[in-house]
Order: sequence, then C-alpha cells, then structure tokens
Amino acid sequence: MGPGESNLGPLALQANILTVNGKNATGSLSLPTPVVAEASPAVSPGDTSVLAGVYGPAEVKVSKEIFNKATLEVILRPKTGLPGVPEKSRERLIRSTCEAVVLGALHPRTSITVVLQVVSDAGSLLACCLNAACMALVDAGVPMRALFCGVTCALDSDGTLVLDPTTKQEKEARAVLTFALDSVEQKLLMSTTKGLYSDAELQQCLAAAQAAAQHVFRFFRESLQRRYSKS
Repeated sequence: MGPGESNLGPLALQANILTVNGKNATGSLSLPTPVVAEASPAVSPGDTSVLAGVYGPAEVKVSKEIFNKATLEVILRPKTGLPGVPEKSRERLIRSTCEAVVLGALHPRTSITVVLQVVSDAGSLLACCLNAACMALVDAGVPMRALFCGVTCALDSDGTLVLDPTTKQEKEARAVLTFALDSVEQKLLMSTTKGLYSDAELQQCLAAAQAAAQHVFRFFRESLQRRYSKS
C-alpha cells in the first residue's frame, strides 16, 4: 500500500439527542447545567464500536480545579470487568488529544468529562475511541478549535501497511501505530506505537493516516449535516 492510499473499514455513526437532567433538550445550554451527549461511531472494520458520553462543562471538585481552564477527564470502561492498565494508558492518550483541541479557557474552573464504553472490539480500538470522543464533544457543544480523528496502521512482517487492522492483524503485525490528527492541517496531535519499524516506515504510516483522516473528517461532516438538518 502506498502512502497516498487509504483503505478504511465501514464508517457508522449513531447519536442520541441531548439529554439534560433526564429531559430532552435541543438548544445550547449555559453553565452550570451538565450536558450529556452520546455517540457510537464505529470507524474500524468488523464490529468495533464505542459509546461516548460527555458531561459538562460542570462544577469541578476543588482539588481538581484549574483557575484558567476547564479540567478535562477521560474515563474508558472495558466491555466487561474493571478498567486495567491498558484502559488507563488509553485514557491518558485520549485526554492529551482532547486537551490539544478543546478550548478549555472558555470555561475555567469547570470540569468536562468524556466517558467511553467499549461495546465490541474487533481491532483498532484506540482509533475508534478517539473518533467517538470527538463526535460526543461536538454533540455536547463543547468548543473546539478543530475536529480530530484517530487512525491505526499495522505493518506486517514483509512491510505491508494495513489501515484499521483487526485484532488478528494487530497480533500478527511487526508494528502497530495509532495517530490522532486534527481537521485543519492533519496536524499530528498524538501518536503511540508498538513494535519495530524504520523511520521511513513511520513516515509512510503517518502519510497513509493523514490521507485516511480526510475520509474520516468528510464522514464526520456529512453525518453532522444529516443530523442537524433534521432538527
């Protein structure tokens, strides 16, 4: 696969209407009323699916309060059982990505919490979590300077690049790389890698992810236009 090609799996998005204190709402909300938004984008092949909820801006605990911006937290819940080390690691990566685009200075001394629930995992889970988080933040009306998306690449033993690898492909891969990119310049916001790869292969994967990101952002915009045109 060349660096300019993209071969993403099927994209799907479901989003509930905004819910506030158990009641439906359609307009924007002012502080301190908490906003709950849910979205379930699946941006991986197979059955990878994640539900995302955003709570806030809302009151923050004094111990977590930041005087000049919102406190952003991410909670990732596995399909079964309690969160472990993998979930905590993904939480940090997702939080750093969200912090890079969320305009937290507009809501100082408040909290914005992103809760992600894994529904099914067939591979490329971190990328799916990133995409679900972005759509939930948009749905909740949280101000951001840009959209963001996640793309996962895998390199097999002979150097073949696979976008949105399945769980089996990830296990058999020589290296797995996940990138978070913004929608303005496809700027790299976050990356995490596992395995062995050369500098040239890293650049190849990044270029492929940037090309694929354009398709993801187009899907985001089309989904949002369809949804809000019905409102």
